[in-house]
Amino acid sequence: MAAEIAEQPAVWRRLLAAAGPAGESGVDRAAALVRARAPRFVLFAARGTSDHAALYAKYLTEIRLGLPAGMVSPSTLTAYAAQPDLRDVLLVAVSQSGGSPDLLRCVEVARDRGALTLAVTNNPGSALADAADAQVDVLAGPERSVAATKTYTAQLLALYLLVSAVRGEDDARAAALPDLGDQVLDGCMDAVAAAASGYRFAQRLVTTGRGYSYPTAREAALKLMETAYVSAQAFSGADLLHGPLALVDPLVPVLAVVSPGAGGAAMAPVLESLAARHADVLRIGGHGSPGPGPGIALPQAPAEELASLLEILPLQLLAHRVAVARGGDPDTPRGLHKVTETL
Repeated sequence: MAAEIAEQPAVWRRLLAAAGPAGESGVDRAAALVRARAPRFVLFAARGTSDHAALYAKYLTEIRLGLPAGMVSPSTLTAYAAQPDLRDVLLVAVSQSGGSPDLLRCVEVARDRGALTLAVTNNPGSALADAADAQVDVLAGPERSVAATKTYTAQLLALYLLVSAVRGEDDARAAALPDLGDQVLDGCMDAVAAAASGYRFAQRLVTTGRGYSYPTAREAALKLMETAYVSAQAFSGADLLHGPLALVDPLVPVLAVVSPGAGGAAMAPVLESLAARHADVLRIGGHGSPGPGPGIALPQAPAEELASLLEILPLQLLAHRVAVARGGDPDTPRGLHKVTETL
């Protein structure tokens, strides 16, 4: 897991180099199909870590493409055998392995019901990729760790590049990401180690963020649960204020992802409420912005939507360090397998 966390900037460089018209990622071909079909609605189908990448893409779709977007409930097409009318819909299945039967069924039904289908995977030879009208290869390379890290950020970048290509834009803003990723990984180790020491005996933990950072908060909670066995709950900052704030006290640490831009600004009342409750807060991002508790400041991202790739890095490292500090092995989490097949 540690090696694959460190590998991420190199993965981003590879994906950026392969995203042009002649690139092997398939981004340009998929974008051309989307432009030709001009969908009026976008649906995303995913599970686990890929579900958080899909949620990030939902924000991208609604904000940058101006299209309504939603998340599929795969059971409606599998367990309930629903046959919705999907004309003028783009269905994007996001999966590291392309091996989950329910996602494959989503793509098959969607094509039959008139949707344009796209698979975003790390396995271009998978059944999911074969079933879709087009596929995007995230080019993360073999991932041996059970806990996905490099495939997650590769999915984020691939989805960002896809949306940019649909808009007819180049990827110039993303070009700085690999160097910034190296900077984050080199510069946050001491802060991560200090936080991990403090969370070694935590039984419960809350993660929160808004906008593009909300998927980051959800992914951080998943990593802490599956590797360190911490009961971590993720909430959007808005939802946290609508009731779950009641479970926060000084003994329940809060990881608050504070992005630059609109999402971070929307976190201001959340941070104020946490401070009023004397919560144990660790802020990630925000370039050292004021707020309760210590923070892990990150370098300025080229755009708010690209900050998500940087924000998750210290949280991946934190999950790894907490797992080790608690005497576990994050490479062999109990009860988990690399490919989870659901129906």
